[in-house]
Amino acid sequence: MKTKIIKTQAEYDQALQMLETIIDAKPGTPEGDELELLALLIDNYEKEHFPVDLPDPIEAIKLRMEQLGYTDCDLAKVLGSRSRVSEIMNRKRKLSISMIRRLNKDLHIPADVLIQDY
Repeated sequence: MKTKIIKTQAEYDQALQMLETIIDAKPGTPEGDELELLALLIDNYEKEHFPVDLPDPIEAIKLRMEQLGYTDCDLAKVLGSRSRVSEIMNRKRKLSISMIRRLNKDLHIPADVLIQDY
């Protein structure tokens, strides 16, 4: 397959098939270079045609807490108090800028996820 910008679903499907055939190519080889280029083209097409919305801020916090093994007490150390955590997690209080900064710094949740309305 000649590598080119992917513009149609058919070209996308063809690119995916080609990717499967060269997936084990070694880096630094012509096949490895083609694999890398093809992956970039596929990624570009997917970002344009299959955009992924940002997650809900509260759901992102819950997921990150689960990943880190955090409890509400642990989150209270980041946000100030257990009652504040309860209000936020029950959507009764919005995140403030300082809370967003602390969640971003301490839990590594992207700020663009946290600043969304919920």
